[in-house]
Amino acid sequence: MPKAHLVGGGIAALSAAAFLIRDGGFAGDDIHLYEGQDEVGGSLDAGGTPETGYTMRGGRMFEAQFRCTYDLLSGIPSLDDPSKSATQDILDSHEESPWDDTARLVRAGGEIRDGHAMGFSERHRLELVTCLATPERLLDGKRITDCFDEGFFTTDFWYMWCTTFAFEPWHSAIEFRRYLRRFIHLFPEFESMSGIHRTRYNQYDSIVRPLSAWLQEQGVHLHTGHLVADLAFRHGPGTSVERINFLGAHDDIPVAEDDLVFVTNGSMTADSVLGSHTAPPASPRTSRDPESFLLWHRISRGRDDFGHPAVFDHHPAESTWESFTVTAEDPAFVDWMAKFTGRPTGRGGLLTLTDSPWLLTIVVNRQPVYQQQPEDVSVWWGYGLFPDRPGTFVRKPMRECSGAEILQEVLRHLTVDPATAERVAGTSTVIPCLMPYITSQFLVRSHGDRPQVVPKGSANLAFIGQYAEVPDDVVFTVEYSVRTAWTAVAQLLDLDRRPPAVYKGHHDPHVLAEALHTMHRE
Repeated sequence: MPKAHLVGGGIAALSAAAFLIRDGGFAGDDIHLYEGQDEVGGSLDAGGTPETGYTMRGGRMFEAQFRCTYDLLSGIPSLDDPSKSATQDILDSHEESPWDDTARLVRAGGEIRDGHAMGFSERHRLELVTCLATPERLLDGKRITDCFDEGFFTTDFWYMWCTTFAFEPWHSAIEFRRYLRRFIHLFPEFESMSGIHRTRYNQYDSIVRPLSAWLQEQGVHLHTGHLVADLAFRHGPGTSVERINFLGAHDDIPVAEDDLVFVTNGSMTADSVLGSHTAPPASPRTSRDPESFLLWHRISRGRDDFGHPAVFDHHPAESTWESFTVTAEDPAFVDWMAKFTGRPTGRGGLLTLTDSPWLLTIVVNRQPVYQQQPEDVSVWWGYGLFPDRPGTFVRKPMRECSGAEILQEVLRHLTVDPATAERVAGTSTVIPCLMPYITSQFLVRSHGDRPQVVPKGSANLAFIGQYAEVPDDVVFTVEYSVRTAWTAVAQLLDLDRRPPAVYKGHHDPHVLAEALHTMHRE
């Protein structure tokens, strides 16, 4: 029987393993996953303790048209109730506690901005329509700043858009256009964020744990601590992997001609560095060819069909931002936020401090955020898009700040009253995380810089994850990784069951009309 070898242990590889079983007829025992870290899950991580402080590098958002993700998770039992699917648990969680954001943008002094009007000029509306209508190939090598005037980047729309999806002005116009088209149906509710779905817990607890448990029940081998260093290819026409080489003491593995190999090429959380409540993160290792991209560099040398990894991992100054996780032993902050926003804890959505030089965004999700989180502990999260700029109140770059200093900057921007601020500061543990490649998939690129999921002429190799190319869909989403996995399995096995089409609301005249109406709000 053929075997499947999955390089990397993120959501793309876990999904590919599930699709191999569900659609490809593979026995779990014939599937081997190799992950260099000690745990699977990749960027969908969450750790820590209530005593030392919880950590999570990021939090992913979902929406109704995540067709591949919801299809996959519909067959995976949820963590709390095995009679319910993980998909149904996400939908139930949204129904129980939907976002209804009333304080999406907050100015200096704690003034809530009315972002209903978006802040567009006629020129901005024309630029948006032009960007939507421009053929993608004409945007090769272009930045968002090449398509919009300077004033666009101070509109309420931009503040909401860039902090929801983590765009920077210098990022790829191709990716920005894809996002506009992919999420145009969310325009009318964009300020309230009511169309956004979230998992019940963090994504590690709500997705990775149930999915990996199901895979292990099927007999899939999850080999952690196994870092793939290189692939050897057979001589002759086409592309066929012959051997998998590991770094360290692990023996190389021969790959038969009818075996399959799925490679996660690159990681957006490569070389992430945690700080602490009392110390900033150390400077990350941002030397050329970081470890998580090395395999891609090695196998792509001398060939164009495997893409160009240097486009994504050689510019960390343009792909870095910093997140932080707050663990609180006292409900003072979440109670203050509920009163400030007028929404119960978990209903408020994202809150962006528009006058913060770091462009801070925070969110208090429904509690508990961790499945095993004690009832008397609360967890909230935030991030800054510009960690190299000095803060307003803490006069040094965010990346040089301890968790306590980041918390001070947040509390003072919100103008939390001194008594509450002191109580919050004295009962909270803040763990910052600096991520040098977190938006590397958004960097300026051209067609061909990302490899096709199954390169032309490939007999047994597919690329999966954020750095493989899927036309029309958008990177920096769980959906994208799951779609690449499904596409890879379906194409290599030549299956009739293929991924559902990417939702294209911009082809629906009703969706377009609603979006245009939103753009013209006064």
